[in-house]
Amino acid sequence: MSKKMMFALRAGAVVAASMVTVLAAQAGEVEVLHWWTSGGEAKAAKSLQATLQAKGHSWKDFAVAGGGGDSAMTVLKSRVVSGNAPAAAQIKGPSLQEWAQEGVLADMSDVAATNQWDKLLPTVVGNIMKYKGKYVAVPVNVHRVNWLWANPEAFKKAGAKVPTNWDEFFAAAEKLKAAGIIPVAHGGQNWQDFTTFEAVALGVGGTEFYKKALVQLDQATLKSETMTKVLTTFKRVKSYTDKNAPGRDWNLATAMVIRGEAGMQLMGDWAKGEFISAGKKPGVDFVCTAAPGTAKAFTFNIDSFALFKLKNEANVKAQKDLAAAVMSPEFQEVFNLNKGSIPVRLGQNMDKFDDCAKQSSKDFVETAKTNTLVPSIAHGMAVSSAAEGAIKDAVSNFWNSDRMTVAQAMDKIAAAARTK
Repeated sequence: MSKKMMFALRAGAVVAASMVTVLAAQAGEVEVLHWWTSGGEAKAAKSLQATLQAKGHSWKDFAVAGGGGDSAMTVLKSRVVSGNAPAAAQIKGPSLQEWAQEGVLADMSDVAATNQWDKLLPTVVGNIMKYKGKYVAVPVNVHRVNWLWANPEAFKKAGAKVPTNWDEFFAAAEKLKAAGIIPVAHGGQNWQDFTTFEAVALGVGGTEFYKKALVQLDQATLKSETMTKVLTTFKRVKSYTDKNAPGRDWNLATAMVIRGEAGMQLMGDWAKGEFISAGKKPGVDFVCTAAPGTAKAFTFNIDSFALFKLKNEANVKAQKDLAAAVMSPEFQEVFNLNKGSIPVRLGQNMDKFDDCAKQSSKDFVETAKTNTLVPSIAHGMAVSSAAEGAIKDAVSNFWNSDRMTVAQAMDKIAAAARTK
């Protein structure tokens, strides 16, 4: 072999080695706290993992037993305090602001600007992801909470029509009851009670009332005439549930509608997954429609990743690639097709989604324009966790009590709203 060829080979080897070194230096680890472990969710999480690995980064699951409850937050707090925060953690709503106030979240404004998040997200959503005008979190999806699910066969048997307002709801409930069908499938858990309550508040009071009462926690609105109507309507709904409701899981209530034992259920769009898993087709075997009186409004529940301050430069790069990937149209499509939610990006192609998701996306875009897109208080998007918990308890106490008056319930809810 000639000296010239030997030199060229050695030079090539040095360049190749240095390229490997550069790539290794750029590749980082992204550690993510999430609790997407069930079928579709796990598939969606794996697609995000694959995207990051394709960019040369490694993915590390930060798994906490017990899902996304208090135990996960306790472990996260201890990690952050000890200076060993993960790259990202599943946190949402006002809790994002609470973490940001502690000075532990990273500024993702450069990623947001490069990828035009301000144009891609409704203002109300973007503001939740920001602290003092800077992005500290990235949204993954949108769940619509104000849905009514109905079994068309049950309605046909009862000679009833799927309701669009509360008067029609109670008329349909009476006909279902007369036909021997449980009108409303419900699970007696406080978050299910609260989900029903916020749907009634939105349908009876409208979006301005909802915002003042359940987002701003305005005392005068919480003790208003409209709140009296809301609580009266809410309690009336309970009379059309069955005696076995207490303690029932939401998916078992959905199963009652699937089987035709019950006519309808007020529940977020995660209920759709149960119908689809049972081989049911939207518009044929089940109906998805806005909760009574709420067709022009949208209560949202959004999963998001809070992004923590990191020291290692390669890991910071991996974290920024993660944030960009989450908001990419490819991930938004794959994740939401698997989860049953809809993409948070405005203008997302919805061709692969079912009719319920297409309707939800259309309404999401429309309500973003008309300022009737509102955060769900029942699902941790509107107020502090302390106030939410206190109001939730007050609402469930009223739902379950035979003796509490509407006036007493109103006082309890207003007092709970002052919880800090």
